[in-house]
Amino acid sequence: MPPEERPSILTPDEASTPDADLSALAPLRWPVFRMLWLVWLASNVCMWMNDVAAAWLMTSLTTSPVWVALVQTAATLPVFLFGLPSGALADMLDRRRFYIGTQFWVAAVAILLCIAVLTDTMSPPLLLALTFANGIGLAMRWPVYAAVVPELIPRAQLPAALVLNGVTMNASRIIGPLLAGALIASLGSHYVFVLNAVLSVASGFVLMRWKREHKPDPLGRERLWSAMRVGLQFVGQSPRLKAVLLRIALFFFHSTALIALLPLVARGLKGGDAATFTVLLASMGMGAIATAFLMPRLRQAFPRDRLVLYGTLLQSSATLAVAVAPNVAVAVPGMFIAGMAWIATANSLSVSAQLALPDWVRARGMAMYQMAIMGASAFGAGLWGQVASMTAVQTSLVVAGLTGASAMWLAQRFVVDLQIEEDLSPSHALKVPVAEKPPLAGQVLVTIDYRIDPARAEDFERTMQDSRRSRLAQGALSWHLLRDIADPAHYTEQITDESWTEHLRRFDRVTGSDIALRERKLAFHVGEEPPRVTRFVMDSPHG
Repeated sequence: MPPEERPSILTPDEASTPDADLSALAPLRWPVFRMLWLVWLASNVCMWMNDVAAAWLMTSLTTSPVWVALVQTAATLPVFLFGLPSGALADMLDRRRFYIGTQFWVAAVAILLCIAVLTDTMSPPLLLALTFANGIGLAMRWPVYAAVVPELIPRAQLPAALVLNGVTMNASRIIGPLLAGALIASLGSHYVFVLNAVLSVASGFVLMRWKREHKPDPLGRERLWSAMRVGLQFVGQSPRLKAVLLRIALFFFHSTALIALLPLVARGLKGGDAATFTVLLASMGMGAIATAFLMPRLRQAFPRDRLVLYGTLLQSSATLAVAVAPNVAVAVPGMFIAGMAWIATANSLSVSAQLALPDWVRARGMAMYQMAIMGASAFGAGLWGQVASMTAVQTSLVVAGLTGASAMWLAQRFVVDLQIEEDLSPSHALKVPVAEKPPLAGQVLVTIDYRIDPARAEDFERTMQDSRRSRLAQGALSWHLLRDIADPAHYTEQITDESWTEHLRRFDRVTGSDIALRERKLAFHVGEEPPRVTRFVMDSPHG
């Protein structure tokens, strides 16, 4: 059957067949992924066009450096304010409709920008407000796109798909500013906003062609605050995800020095001007795009941990080379290598994050991944800019390069990502409890009584720490292990859920790995009867 006719969602067994096409362009053979990828490319081109045009427009509205600097703040602040809520909404709602809604939000903001510019009613506060509104759309859109990609392709092709997503980021980094600059120079900045509005609206209508079946949760939607809490708990209980977030934050904290100071680097080169800056930026994008086609071989040659470390070392070396480059001829290869290192490292960590997330919490997890990137980049840009102002641009880049490599080496050594491939596929092996009169309010307390050979108590308690992480990752409010003082063989596992509905929701989140953990726990039980499970509802006192 041709790829175009096959279903877009495969089972894990189908997705890992050895004869699967693992080439760099293989994901583009899937029609839905190809369509969404092209929309994503257009969206990122629009993002870069808007950023360039807005910054340039602000310089024509005011000469205050504060207003000009606030454009970048208004564009990135929404990621911190709305990143996690958007991830929660993308996990709770129909992802297709949510994605379409975010696209039309961006399109509406683009139309308002276009109208304000064409009617000559634009002002610095209005430009900042519309830039902030556009940033909200971008912050809401990224997690849902990251969450739907694994649905569209076989699991084995996920790394290649994430590389292609990196290609869109780097290609748009080249196309967007060049297109915006050409339009500004020839026709004026208002035509950039016109083109941005047209492309954004067209992308929204293209997304409406996407056919995706949404399966509503029979338990109803989660509450937003509860969904956000559960997302934070899942990440907090996942050693692998915490290791990935630390590494991606360290990488972008240090590597952002090169991007943040690049305009000053370009100006400091012999004959450097705006064109020099564009060439250096384009060189980095070309390095990333070229390396995208080598990623399948690199993944076969090196484990992901090693690829992250080598990529960071390469990034640091490129930063040092650009810092001491006497002219453009030396700086361009350095930026090309920086682009190679960027996509190799970012892609490896992105794959690790995706593989550590079950589908029910994927958008929330990827939202926090994005927040780690943006937060580290924003803080790093400010710090390295301050170091440059106190010393010199070259000094700041050298320090960033040296400390970046050292920090990643320390993270690899002391914060270990074991890269254990857990079975995160949904499991329905556990029987869902049924209550004659389900409690409408109040927290639910679950107790599970075990009989354990006291000689194996230490091993049991160690295994139960894995149970703690599992229960909290599924959304439980609290977990305790109680040991009977009078009877050393008697242990009680105690789990508290927010409500009866949230207790039932945990059964939908049980994975294959959770079932394996359950078997390990039951292996310690020596009683003739299975462990006794009791459920209590904690009624609120009446005033």
